[in-house]
Amino acid sequence: MSLNLSNADISAIIEMALSDHMPFAVIKAEFGLKEGQVKELMRDNLKPGSYRAWRKRVRTFADRRENYK
Repeated sequence: MSLNLSNADISAIIEMALSDHMPFAVIKAEFGLKEGQVKELMRDNLKPGSYRAWRKRVRTFADRRENYK
């Protein structure tokens, strides 16, 4: 993934993505990344187990809440 993001931007995106109250639309508006790009960035920068736990949490909440991520 080559998006020319600084380390500070990557950290901010990861923090936003890990937040249960920050939808992908906000990340796209601020950084221009689509949902798939955020997932790829997370996969590249988190430990495999952390990435799987994050994806599971996002999927679980998305099934329960209409407007989640």
